[in-house]
Amino acid sequence: MKPQIFNTSAAQWRSRLVLQFDSFRAIGRGLLVCATITLVTTFIADHYGGPTLLYALLFGMSLHFLSEEGPCRQGIEFAASTVLRLGVALLGARMTLAQAGDLGFGPLLTVLGAVALVIAMGALLARALGLDRDLGLLTGGAVAICGASAALALSAVMPRHETSERNTILTVVGVTTLSTMAMVIYPLIAGALQLANVQAGIFLGGTIHDVAQVVGAGYMISEQTGDISTLVKLVRVAMLVPAVMAFMWLFRASRQEEGAEAKVPMLPSFLVGFVVLVLINSLGLIPEAVNEGMSTLSRWCLVTAIAALGIKTSFQKLAVVGWKPVILMALETLLLLAVVLGLVVFGGLGT
Repeated sequence: MKPQIFNTSAAQWRSRLVLQFDSFRAIGRGLLVCATITLVTTFIADHYGGPTLLYALLFGMSLHFLSEEGPCRQGIEFAASTVLRLGVALLGARMTLAQAGDLGFGPLLTVLGAVALVIAMGALLARALGLDRDLGLLTGGAVAICGASAALALSAVMPRHETSERNTILTVVGVTTLSTMAMVIYPLIAGALQLANVQAGIFLGGTIHDVAQVVGAGYMISEQTGDISTLVKLVRVAMLVPAVMAFMWLFRASRQEEGAEAKVPMLPSFLVGFVVLVLINSLGLIPEAVNEGMSTLSRWCLVTAIAALGIKTSFQKLAVVGWKPVILMALETLLLLAVVLGLVVFGGLGT
């Protein structure tokens, strides 16, 4: 009996290994394509300038045929979901609770109020433009918090429907483009208004969408402005946690009202990971080299996920949407600009 049991167990073990290998191979093909796009676009951005995320998105969209039935599809889906969540979770290694406390109550209240206002107004403006409320919430969250990263995180807990991925792509394209424009224009506004370094840092960190563009714009003015703007921006990134939880509650309540079974988890693993990393980093338990490595890995994961989302989307699907989403994101950006700049100039914030 023992040899027979042993042989049966060995056969089952080999069968499981074969199945796992086939699964890894199926995922590996598509994941390798997305990783290759990440390498290429990162090289281009590092050597010739420009937003890496936007490059990855456009490269991915040019390979849309791979998302159809084929050997790469499973890996592309894996990159657009699992890799995305890993990248968002690792964002927590960028900040600490002490950094938020060092700013003082003025900038903290400004960030909190601006985030809530822009998200709420995003939903109202979307309705006024004849667009879906979900798109308004998604674009409002992306503009108010941290651009493309927020768009990816928030879309992960929103209901899935036929236009959800298209809305995510539109939001990523819009906020990345607007953030790049802001990186050039907003320092000129700060100079024209003769803002002090601290004021300029609060202004830039509180208005520009993506972290990379905030850093670029801040250090264009001075080192102090760059430090302050990055700190304010990281506080905005921290708002991703309550925003994701609010979105989960909102869409869970909507499903319950409709009598449908809620599919959004109460506490996604990537959100838990984000909070845990913030707390660990706040205690100083993450060595600097490891912290930098996690931040770099987060960036690579997000670029890989963007490439996958680009592959899953076609230009034809984007063309039918029209200019209304662009107008929506532009209005949200102007609203955020008016609120923060008004408080800096007329409210004495940062003086």
